[in-house]
Amino acid sequence: MSDIENIAKQIVPKGKGILAADESTGTMTKRLSSVNVESTLENRLKFRETLFSADGMKNYIGGVILYDETIKQKTSYGKTIPDLIKSLGAIPGIKVDTGAKKLAGSPDEKITEGLDGLRERLAEYYKLGARFTKWRAVYNISDKYPSELAIKSNAHALGRYAALVQEAKMVPIVEPEVLMDGEHNINKCYEVTIKVLKECYKELTLHNVNLKGTILKPNMILPGNKSKDKSNTSEIAKMTLKCLKESVPNEVPGITFLSGGQTEIEATQNLNEINKINNTNFTMSFSYGRALQQSALKNWAKDIKDTNKTQKIFNHRSKMNGLSTSAKWSMDLEKQLTT
Repeated sequence: MSDIENIAKQIVPKGKGILAADESTGTMTKRLSSVNVESTLENRLKFRETLFSADGMKNYIGGVILYDETIKQKTSYGKTIPDLIKSLGAIPGIKVDTGAKKLAGSPDEKITEGLDGLRERLAEYYKLGARFTKWRAVYNISDKYPSELAIKSNAHALGRYAALVQEAKMVPIVEPEVLMDGEHNINKCYEVTIKVLKECYKELTLHNVNLKGTILKPNMILPGNKSKDKSNTSEIAKMTLKCLKESVPNEVPGITFLSGGQTEIEATQNLNEINKINNTNFTMSFSYGRALQQSALKNWAKDIKDTNKTQKIFNHRSKMNGLSTSAKWSMDLEKQLTT
């Protein structure tokens, strides 16, 4: 088994998932502003360091996705951020795309950029301690979207990205996100997601990517946030599992869902329901940003110095999501906020 295949398994062992802490400075500024905290370099680091040094990391987090700013920072006591993450048994990772821009030829859609100079950046990130990476493509659903152009061009970029990452001896997380925004029902989301995933795997295969050394970060199959049709957890789980069985090759070791648009509880509950009926070889886990951090952030904003309470909240969310990877979560456990 190659190194990258081993790393992929270490990122999502049973009971653990990924903490997505790769918000760009712009996104992090919005999150901090929403809780009335000034977005300074020091404050961004303080919040992240509070989470990265929490006990929940040891038990429930296998990997942490960082942002360019954070991977180069040191903690308040002089340890580098990647070393802090490694000391708690998790693997440091890095977001390497440079964001979604207007797609030429279809300006209402997006293409993710960042391939220029990627080989050099990957070499630098490897030296800094990163062992996996992330690249996110986004697709919107409407009467005429996503277009064939958006599906094909984003899949091609994901293929090129993944090949470069494996060349640099790291594990690529492939994140094709079909957005929740819109009035579409769950069937439309299912149909579009299958199309998107099939095209992605076509390109990954074309680029000679070793699928055993990759992780997929997909959306769950959900109705649009403005849809009149509401779906229950059981339907979401069935449709999501069906979609993945039909479109993801068996060699992929782990699937770590994004939480996009769901509340903290919904993201945990839906993952738990998926694992109740998961009869595949895939490890079904989480790669959550807001769904792991939001409550902790709200508490932290009240008193930046009270790291203990913030860590307790983060530990609880991590534990709930850890339990949902083996269908052991329940609403009763959710109410017991303990470390």
